[in-house]
Amino acid sequence: MGLLSGTWSVVTGIANKRSMAWGIAKAFDREGAHLVLTYQNDRLKENLDKLLPELSQPPVVLALDVAVQQSLETFVAAVVQACPDGIHTLVHSMAYANREDLEGRFVDTTWDGYMMAQNISAYSLTALTRGLLPLFEIAGTGSVITLTFQGSTRVMPNYNVMGVAKAALESSVRYLAHDLGREHIRVNAISAGPVKTLAASGVKGISSALHEVVERAPIPENITTEDVGNAAVFLASPWAQRITGNILYVDSGLHMMGF
Repeated sequence: MGLLSGTWSVVTGIANKRSMAWGIAKAFDREGAHLVLTYQNDRLKENLDKLLPELSQPPVVLALDVAVQQSLETFVAAVVQACPDGIHTLVHSMAYANREDLEGRFVDTTWDGYMMAQNISAYSLTALTRGLLPLFEIAGTGSVITLTFQGSTRVMPNYNVMGVAKAALESSVRYLAHDLGREHIRVNAISAGPVKTLAASGVKGISSALHEVVERAPIPENITTEDVGNAAVFLASPWAQRITGNILYVDSGLHMMGF
């Protein structure tokens, strides 16, 4: 019996085996959760299909592109059908920005690029939570977990518009936590240290960031997707039933260091 036995968890944003979302999915599976996993397009579905044999029980696999309203509505309807007894956890692991809006100066960010980054990286948390809220209410409790990064509060070279989107995401965590607390639905974020994921590969300087952890963090080791998965298990479990509106740092302590 695991910490999440008998629960249903929706985990979004798995791109490949290096995704933080995949680290979370594996940890949830280890702890006995039933999974609903998402993919954005056919190419990413092929990547996901190759990973599924690693799970102890077959998940429900659904398409989801949060940038398309019809896709979001179809996804929510499919989860309602697959989980008639409700869901207990939503993991929001989605972020995207145009490469040209990550490089150079933030002041040169385009309107379209800014709005796309905000929509996919921040607003989608609210949209998904609202869509799945009836299923949390059926379960009688719930945990919403999103993924953020320290670029939300400090200027990170080549992060630019994504840092602004992550700041909006973290603020959304607090307001959602306030809205949903009386319904025993907790909302938290994990601020992970640098990991060489598919998303991170779009940010110049990821190798330097990984080196900085080893050089400056109190624990001189880079984190893994397994570390993120274990933190998510805690936030999803009854052990965290009084924790909401928080940013949990999983970064070997780098966030507390000065210059």
